[in-house]
Amino acid sequence: MELRKLTSPHLISTKIHLASKQEAIEYLVKQLDEEGKLHSKDEFLKAVQDREELSPTGFEGGLAIPHGKSTAVKEAAFAVATIEKPLTDWESIDPSNQVELIILLAIPDQEAGSTHLSLLSEFVTRLSDDAYKQGLLHASSSEELFERLDALGEEEEEEERAEQPAESLLILAVTACPAGIAHTYMAAEALMKAGKELGFKVLVEKQGANGIEDRHTKENLRKADAVIFANDVAVKDEERFTHLPKVKTSVAAPLRDARGILEKAEAKAAGYVKDEQQSEAAAADDTDEEQDGKGFKAEIKDSILTGISYIIPIIVAGGMTLAAAVLISQAFDLQTLYDTEGSWLWMLRQLGGGLLGQLMVPILAAYMAYSIADKPALGPGFAAGVAANLIGSGFLGGMLGGFLAGFFLKFLKSKIKPKGTFAGFISFWVYPVLGTLVVGSIMLFVIGEPLAWLNNGLINWLGSLSGANALILGAILGAMVSFDLGGPVNKAAYTFCIGAMASGNFIPYAAFASVKMVSAFAVTGATILGKKYFSLQEQEIGKQTWLLGLAGITEGAIPFMINDPLRVIPSLVAGSAVTGAIVAYFDLGLNVPGAGIFSLALLQGQPILLAASLWFGAALLGALISMVLLILTRKRKITKEAAAAA
Repeated sequence: MELRKLTSPHLISTKIHLASKQEAIEYLVKQLDEEGKLHSKDEFLKAVQDREELSPTGFEGGLAIPHGKSTAVKEAAFAVATIEKPLTDWESIDPSNQVELIILLAIPDQEAGSTHLSLLSEFVTRLSDDAYKQGLLHASSSEELFERLDALGEEEEEEERAEQPAESLLILAVTACPAGIAHTYMAAEALMKAGKELGFKVLVEKQGANGIEDRHTKENLRKADAVIFANDVAVKDEERFTHLPKVKTSVAAPLRDARGILEKAEAKAAGYVKDEQQSEAAAADDTDEEQDGKGFKAEIKDSILTGISYIIPIIVAGGMTLAAAVLISQAFDLQTLYDTEGSWLWMLRQLGGGLLGQLMVPILAAYMAYSIADKPALGPGFAAGVAANLIGSGFLGGMLGGFLAGFFLKFLKSKIKPKGTFAGFISFWVYPVLGTLVVGSIMLFVIGEPLAWLNNGLINWLGSLSGANALILGAILGAMVSFDLGGPVNKAAYTFCIGAMASGNFIPYAAFASVKMVSAFAVTGATILGKKYFSLQEQEIGKQTWLLGLAGITEGAIPFMINDPLRVIPSLVAGSAVTGAIVAYFDLGLNVPGAGIFSLALLQGQPILLAASLWFGAALLGALISMVLLILTRKRKITKEAAAAA
């Protein structure tokens, strides 16, 4: 990438006096605006400040790379400033970092996944070379710094190659972080830099937001002496490295001790006898793995994060398709068409419902299993998810099935190794078939009956409460709706409400429909008002869940519940119980199976305006309560983790 195409000498300032981080950002934003790169200076400044609240943009060695993605940017550009007196108030990955070099990236919103990632990774790569960074810092004029931006040329690359010993140790590495942006590339550069110092040849494959970059070739896989996995999410195609001794660690570890990790890889390689046939076939052999910092808890966490990353597109696509069908049926009074099997509206409803009801749980289970035991676990993982649907255990059953499939296949791989003549038979028949039979049988015949008993017990219990205090009944229904967001407890509440409606009692379903908005609204509110406590991925999900909530779709909050169930479930249940109690207390009724905001005009029990206000207001109040609890519990969790790390 030629960096000079995205800036100009007018956007570069050298040895200027700036007193604070805020002053520096405002100065560089002003430079971009005066150069005609922005539609709105204030809007872009806000985008940069919002990004600063998410995580540090200061790195180490005097470097900071703030950035903003916004529709206020006309075209991708960046501004640079070197500081006369280093800034000490810039939050950085290295707490002792004093910022001397600031590069502000301005990215149009539509280029967030392309230009942004390419430019950021390019700067991280180049600035890891201390000589290049010093060249920028010591430039005496904007023109000189501008010329030095692309100073790394072919001659220097050839010199680096010439310095590399011909017979040096070849160590491969794979880096991958949940966001797939900064840490993925920073870890890669740290390993390559340390490798150069130790005299090793280190090649790093980045598995980031742009997919796999610098993928290891078959030749390198054959010649390699060891592999390092620095990852916080599952490595894609990990079976390519099964013939190599391995060191596994977190993606942040190379930033702290890249030399130590490489020395561990060197020690592993020294005690490992290479089998050329095994290298050619990449036969599976996990006996020589090192779980450096990747214990059972880390493996569970990685599995959950991987499963979430694969179900998010399913949730969004299915939820919005189902919402469109509900909206059309309610807005144009097409409820009969909506319920008529084979009609176009019924099929649209089935498409959205199928993504959520049939595909979501199997995909979650499959990729959780994949994270634990790689590709052989995909088949049993999908089977576990299908079984979870069959027994009506929802996403909680899917999670359990994913863990079961992953750990069973991991055990199976350690006991039955695909070697010799039967390697293909074991990999493509024994693993998936035996895994599916065992995992599927456990899900269907061991877990299924207790869950069915639980469902029937809950339905009977709710039925016995129908004549009791309406406020208590509403609170119980509300709590059940958000307890597992579409799982067996939620389904039990739904079944009871439909049964009550068929018997002429319309109050339970009105409470059910109002509560279904609470979790989605709460998640959106929490990720907006308490954004600094939530990851960038969580914020992106939160932006969309309120739309699903308007249609009464709770699944948008599932990633939050999966990631932190002990805090999220009680938070959502508390607000939902309040909403259900309010709706039931005021005798609001709903005699049409609808959902979300589209049920407003169909409410009964009070004058229409009062009914609509109470019903929707109850949902907002419950969401407010849950939102506050989500923020407070997340803040407490972060504070506790920070104290433990100190």
